[in-house]
Amino acid sequence: MVEQAKVQITEQEAELYDRQIRLWGLDAQKRLRAATVCVVGMGGLGCEVSKNLVLSGVKQLKMVDGVELSAKDATSQFLAPREQVGKNRAEASLQRLQQLNPMVEVTAESVKSEDKSAEFFNQFDVVVATNCSPQELVRINSICRANKTFFYAGEVFGFFGFSFMDLVSHNFVEEITEQVVPQEGGSEPQAKKQKLETETKSVKKEMAFVSMAETLKVDWTDELYAKRIRRMDPSFFLLQVLFAFKTEMGHNPRAEKRTEDLEKLKELRDSTLTRLSVPTTKIPDEMLSLLFSELSPVAAIVGGVLGQEIIKAISNKDAPHNNYFFYNPVASCGVVETIGY
Repeated sequence: MVEQAKVQITEQEAELYDRQIRLWGLDAQKRLRAATVCVVGMGGLGCEVSKNLVLSGVKQLKMVDGVELSAKDATSQFLAPREQVGKNRAEASLQRLQQLNPMVEVTAESVKSEDKSAEFFNQFDVVVATNCSPQELVRINSICRANKTFFYAGEVFGFFGFSFMDLVSHNFVEEITEQVVPQEGGSEPQAKKQKLETETKSVKKEMAFVSMAETLKVDWTDELYAKRIRRMDPSFFLLQVLFAFKTEMGHNPRAEKRTEDLEKLKELRDSTLTRLSVPTTKIPDEMLSLLFSELSPVAAIVGGVLGQEIIKAISNKDAPHNNYFFYNPVASCGVVETIGY
């Protein structure tokens, strides 16, 4: 949990964050100014999340990425200059990200997340993992959960994107508007006296979360879950297909090998859904054809939602998503699914 008690907002910060303070209040901004964040993976989604958090005014943001900037990154990676192709993505993104907000301490480490121990991740209040294998997401989530660190994961596959969050057990304040009947009496007309009024109250709530590993172990033959399959958006099951693809192939679907990778996706769609006892018709071929490259508009959507959810969690304001967000490429809409309960 982020502690803001000792954080003081300077006059310069109050001027810079004036609109944000008006939006979510001074206490929320103090919490943001005390928060330390680690973003793993500086592809398009990592750039979007980093940009949103640096602009919001967190205390510190560290980028971790062991990948070199390539020509393919031009589809969504907007922080690293094109002339720095071949340089580490985190290092190449450092200057532009720092320029967005000089009041935030921005640093970069050109290493793979797999090389980082639990002690490294335990330094932070929030860890955001992108461009990781499913196994690495589960590992980092396990580390964060043991330390009660906010954990987020996300990835963009063509026109499809997802995010996941695990806040372990989270307390927050939600504003609830209720209708109340005014007291009778006085000289007001009867019609005006009977008109309902609204009253807004701040209510403290608590929400429990499960780990990503738990969501991946759901038994979809269980009667409780089997009833959900028909009405569920296909996105969660599509993610399982993509996880299977990434685990077996070691990379995301490639635009330059579209025909080859599409056939592999169809094969894994059939085997994965059969293993989960989900009808293979749940994911049409049309969806599989939309999963190539990391597209900047989708990274902006998923990164915007991710950034919003992180700010909500740090500030303890409003109910967070629990626990998956998907951007469905066919329906062109966002979907929140609660899996693993």
